[in-house]
Amino acid sequence: MSAAEAGSVFHRARGRTLDAFSEEKEREWTGPFYFIQGADPQFGLMKAWSTGDCDRGGDEWGQEIRLTEQAVQAINKLDPKPRFFVLCGDLIHAMPGAPWRKEQTEDLQRVLSTVDSDIPLVLVSGNHDVGNVPTPETVAEFRQTWGDDYFSFWVGGVLFLVLNSQFLYDASGCAALKQAQDQWLEQQLRVAGRRECQHAVVFQHIPLFLRSIDEDDDYFNLTQAVRKEMADKFARAGIKAVFSGHYHRNAGGTYQNLDMVVSSAIGCQLGEDTHGLRVVVVTAEKIVHRYYSLDELSEKGVEDDLMDLLKKK
Repeated sequence: MSAAEAGSVFHRARGRTLDAFSEEKEREWTGPFYFIQGADPQFGLMKAWSTGDCDRGGDEWGQEIRLTEQAVQAINKLDPKPRFFVLCGDLIHAMPGAPWRKEQTEDLQRVLSTVDSDIPLVLVSGNHDVGNVPTPETVAEFRQTWGDDYFSFWVGGVLFLVLNSQFLYDASGCAALKQAQDQWLEQQLRVAGRRECQHAVVFQHIPLFLRSIDEDDDYFNLTQAVRKEMADKFARAGIKAVFSGHYHRNAGGTYQNLDMVVSSAIGCQLGEDTHGLRVVVVTAEKIVHRYYSLDELSEKGVEDDLMDLLKKK
């Protein structure tokens, strides 16, 4: 798929916003809605994990193609349609500069191009998308291929913020880019803090924490100092929830009034969960979410108790 062919699907995040949604039309609360969150399709990891070579392996990704196709087909069947489908990072497995990166990208773009055109895609960068230690070059490649790595948009009176969490993990190769995101985020949090939105929600790849704000540092979370600083900023601004991936298992916890939601993968599972997606219903008072296996969502759709929430004005 050429850049021009992919443009209408993959180049929506530009100028730090998502042109699929008009801020002017979307700033007002108009009633409950829902969206779908996925994470880590990560084309190539299942083969790499099975061979024990996650650094250099990953020369096959047929399983991930089939799973992501199943996810897209399940989303396309939903009625009413979700307002959007967000993928919280690690779109592919091959790191910047690694073999098969181009082929994995093209295959994922081909699959995602079949998402219903009425369901905008929201694409979040992960460590495999920009590198464990991102550089201006790797970030520029992501922006060219998938769109901005951080941006905000409004849907139905709710402010959504998309972050490049790799800047929070290791910005030693791109200090100026991290500083730019930090300054932009402060501005966005001021908007949220003025309570001009019904809710405010963050999407990022790496979780602040997996279970508890005080847990030990780990590959799968942010360091204690960074997570506490970010969680305090989010809580002060009234952020309702942070949705992430990266862990390839379901997890999560709360800090003050902040809900940290960690969703397992569409692709490779590292625990006991199933390949799946999370359905997120936004009401005037709260945000309710539930993880579904791809088989469950494909065969049964969203359960009635969640759908009933959409009927409450």
